[in-house]
Amino acid sequence: MEPTAESTRGPHLPAEAQEAAMERVGRALADTSRRRILLALLAAPHYPADLAEELGLTRANVSNHLACLRDCGLVRTVPEGRRTRYHLADDRLAHALRDLLAAVLPLGEEH
Repeated sequence: MEPTAESTRGPHLPAEAQEAAMERVGRALADTSRRRILLALLAAPHYPADLAEELGLTRANVSNHLACLRDCGLVRTVPEGRRTRYHLADDRLAHALRDLLAAVLPLGEEH
């Protein structure tokens, strides 16, 4: 049985809210550096300076991308003294990213 638009929406969110959420996620995933940051955070929480070093980006660049990801609701901060560590916003997001990768990686092999 094919899912209908109504059955895929969830019980409490109007279609407009779901479309806005998808737009935020799409905007976040549209940038290569943000995708790389999300993948690094999927592996483990990071401090911005460590992300910059690991990914070969400037600290300012990482900071700007983390702000975008935070504004999109994809990452959260955990203050630790004078430093701030970044995590994926929710365990469900980590699960969704892993599921997305598992679903699309085989598709890329077909082309």
